Amino acid sequence: MSKKFMPKTPVDLAPPRDDPITMAELAKCDGEQTEKMYIAIKGTVFDVSHNHAAYGVGKGYHVFVGKDASRALGKSSLKPEDTSPDISWDYSTLTEKQLKVLDDWFTFFSNRYNIVGRVSDLPVKKEI
Repeated sequence: MSKKFMPKTPVDLAPPRDDPITMAELAKCDGEQTEKMYIAIKGTVFDVSHNHAAYGVGKGYHVFVGKDASRALGKSSLKPEDTSPDISWDYSTLTEKQLKVLDDWFTFFSNRYNIVGRVSDLPVKKEI
């Protein structure tokens, strides 16, 4: 594993959980409706609650909280068209380079935040 994704200070992570979390439940974990702040990447839910400096209400990355942010993370985008909950989970249109960026974000989060579950009802992207 690449050292560039390892935290400077070691993080003591709990064993990953595989609890089913619906998109509606995930949406409530936005730091406003509950104190919990969750971000999902490719359906895996990370608890970022302890990092208020980055993900708290009014902070730069709060736009990712309470949703599966795969599309926006892969595109390195904070734009509403990528972070809107009705599309933010869909990374099927990402380029190979963007998919690599998304995988790098997944690795980054995996080394820093507890995995608390899996989104149980992600929509399936329909082919046209």
